[in-house]
Amino acid sequence: MDELITASLGHDAAAPRPIAGAGVASVAAALPERVVGNEEIAARVGVTPEWIVERTGVRERRVADPGIKLTELAARAGSSALETAGVEPAEVDLVLVGTMSHDYLTPSAAPLTARAMGCERAGAMDVGAACTAFVSALGLATGQIESGRCGTAVVIGADILTRFTDRDDRSTAALFGDGAGAVVLRRTPGSGRVGPTVFGSDGARAELIETGREEALIRMKGPDTYRQAVDRLAEAGAEAARLAGVPLGEVDLFAFHQANARILAAVAERLGLPEDRVINSIRHVGNTSAASIPLALAQAQAEGLLADGTRVLLAAFGGGLTWGATVLEWGLGDG
Repeated sequence: MDELITASLGHDAAAPRPIAGAGVASVAAALPERVVGNEEIAARVGVTPEWIVERTGVRERRVADPGIKLTELAARAGSSALETAGVEPAEVDLVLVGTMSHDYLTPSAAPLTARAMGCERAGAMDVGAACTAFVSALGLATGQIESGRCGTAVVIGADILTRFTDRDDRSTAALFGDGAGAVVLRRTPGSGRVGPTVFGSDGARAELIETGREEALIRMKGPDTYRQAVDRLAEAGAEAARLAGVPLGEVDLFAFHQANARILAAVAERLGLPEDRVINSIRHVGNTSAASIPLALAQAQAEGLLADGTRVLLAAFGGGLTWGATVLEWGLGDG
């Protein structure tokens, strides 16, 4: 048992050496076709399109048509990631779907997504940590691979938040969008390429972001949420870099949860990060919750910013409150 590592919890206790490591083999995105600009939202809530840009950074977002299911977007992203990685669905051991906008109370999204992807031998489960869910799922999948209990995992972040948005609420009507993103994780030789994961939560502040079962609309206390998001993203990001043994100045890209452009700017300023190293995808897709980080990574890939060995810091913050961060080296290395 002393060869196993069961979790990467972000503390100073000495961790046993992993049996194997994990690396990212591919990333892919799936977005609804419908693009909604700021004009129609601004007119409804009595502001200008530029007012929305100034406060959120969002210029447009994708909106899923009523007939589109969350699991369809999730499966599209996952299947595309498998194809890019050259991995057959039958090779997948585990499918994790991070989401807060399930199609059903039960069944969970992951089993339906795995079936749609053709991953018939994979275990499948949802991870519910709001906007932190993708980073949380990535950490859990990495632990399974490091322990030797899993060889290949598909980690998906997917949300359709426009269905839970109050169109008359000025503070949230223009913020959210729909989409899904996925990565394929595979076993690598040596220590692997996904670093220790920092996890955190604060249930005492859960009321800052809530969606009740009866109303089924997102309610958020904006100023308090903003302060918590900046604090937690900066703290978790710095701690993840420290645990990975990588100075922030040697990180090539920063993929923070795309909650709000002002939050991205504030975290970058707090950590002293160059603006050109902080991915900004919120302007075109909005806040997509669990999908935001893989969508940001897919954008970086499309722009040619991800090469083998590129160091990327991921950090997310969401309802719960929850937060998480990790540093990874892109690709699978020599293995």
